[in-house]
Amino acid sequence: MAERKKPSPPMTEEQLRRTVVGELKPHDAQITLVEYDPAWPKNFAREAKRIKAALGERLIMVEHVGSTSVPGLVAKPIIDILLVVANSADEPSYVTELEAAGYVLRIREPDWHQHRLFKGPDTNINLHVFTQGSEEILRTLMLRDWLRTSEADRELYARSKRNLASKKWKYVQNYADAKSEVIEEILERAKISSK
Repeated sequence: MAERKKPSPPMTEEQLRRTVVGELKPHDAQITLVEYDPAWPKNFAREAKRIKAALGERLIMVEHVGSTSVPGLVAKPIIDILLVVANSADEPSYVTELEAAGYVLRIREPDWHQHRLFKGPDTNINLHVFTQGSEEILRTLMLRDWLRTSEADRELYARSKRNLASKKWKYVQNYADAKSEVIEEILERAKISSK
């Protein structure tokens, strides 16, 4: 059996301050999870159309990811979108166009797959931008696809999320980091299954 990847340690407040664009706002509350909403894929489709219109040929891939992309899974009511561009570190090649379409750059993580995150103009979304070929793209899609087909892991993930969401979190990122262990466990089974 392959050695399981060790989850990254949670981000410190100092790390968060270095990555957040604009004000770092504490959450200081539990996380709100809601039952799956069949409107989420429609919301994604509308955003994908807007992103494609803004970027044109520079858009390599746009996918609905995260818990809102998995029918039957509880989720924070925020649509996660994966956007792949040629080079996410080359902000001038896409940021201006996304901002003109109403998206707001909120996170810049050059040390983690050159990840960028935008919030949406009128829908609560997290638009995650990665460079073509990043291993994080494959991991994100593998997790989504596996959770769509594995009822046992979908239920495990839902239980883990509910347990973690019931705690008070200073920052939402702390909750996201706390899910790393169960995500790595689920990804390991997905990798074994795909062999």
